[in-house]
Amino acid sequence: MAEHNDFGKVAEELATSFLEGKKYKILVKNFRYQKAEIDIIASFNNQIIIVEVKARGTDLFMEPQEAVTKTKIKSLVKAADYFMENNNLDQEVRFDIIAVLPDHTGKLQITHLEDAFQSFDAN
Repeated sequence: MAEHNDFGKVAEELATSFLEGKKYKILVKNFRYQKAEIDIIASFNNQIIIVEVKARGTDLFMEPQEAVTKTKIKSLVKAADYFMENNNLDQEVRFDIIAVLPDHTGKLQITHLEDAFQSFDAN
């Protein structure tokens, strides 16, 4: 497995632990629908939380969350719609991004952006 894939898996595990520490209930990890993949689907405060985990070795060129494009958002929304319908869930859905970056010492730091797609228009 490529080194960047290993880093991505470490970041997803870190994000999962972070959310569990905040009392989120992890429902599914790496949910796939068509070409889309949702990194983490969780439940918290009677909401379904769709989480995109973005990890970078450096923020020299861009913040990790800036790598979530409109195309990626559209595919996440479609996958989330499918998950909700397929599981007969009727709860509010929130889309979060968890960005993982090493600090100046190399320790991985998490930034949790709640409701990250709030102002996004999927049309």
